[in-house]
Amino acid sequence: MNTSDKTKAHTEEQYDHVQSVFESIASKYDIMNDILSFRRHKAWRKFTMKQMAMKPGDTAVDLCCGTCDWTLSMAEASGTGQVIGLDFSPNMLKVGENKVRAKHKEDQITLVQGNAMELPFEDNRFDYATIGFGLRNVPDLEKVLQEMRRVVKPGGMVVCLELSKPTWQPFKGIYYFYFQKILPSLGKLFAKRYDQYKWLPDSLALFPGREELAAIFRNVGLEHVKAYPLTGGIAALHIGIKENRHV
Repeated sequence: MNTSDKTKAHTEEQYDHVQSVFESIASKYDIMNDILSFRRHKAWRKFTMKQMAMKPGDTAVDLCCGTCDWTLSMAEASGTGQVIGLDFSPNMLKVGENKVRAKHKEDQITLVQGNAMELPFEDNRFDYATIGFGLRNVPDLEKVLQEMRRVVKPGGMVVCLELSKPTWQPFKGIYYFYFQKILPSLGKLFAKRYDQYKWLPDSLALFPGREELAAIFRNVGLEHVKAYPLTGGIAALHIGIKENRHV
């Protein structure tokens, strides 16, 4: 097996493993998000929506949409614009579909099972491309960002809300102790899943820090990149703009 084949096999193995993780925790995903983030994820998303400043009629694609909380927030902010939620986990999408129906947003929101590294959408289609708490789970995050940049219109916005790495002590030490030692035990207690929640801190260990991710945004061709630390740096919001050829 040559290097290219080995890389492809590793990518496929990682994709399958992550998919199996989220398939198994889908029914408990929302309550675990509340518990593990102390409900801060709701405040982070609210801050993100403020920075995005969506206008009526704006369109969006929400990658790794999971159970569709952010997808619904964008649909409500847009009012009439079409919003597509994409995820690779059928079980997560089933939970999201129930939420979409409960909010009577079936005509505005379309849910698609797919791969964030190979988006099934044409170039320059959306005003926004977003990914929330999903970028650290993909085998090739740079490829995902390239795809997000491809499918937004010139002047469109690429948005990533994700866990990050605190840089100052003693908060950094407390955070890593919680994430590596306490979080998996909470997963076992509330979701009956230890191994899956043990994998989540492992995924963060390999994920770039706030400034590193901002540099990757620039490397894929995004402009006016902004990076906001949230709650002491345990999460971060990154925003980049696709160049506007008309300016």
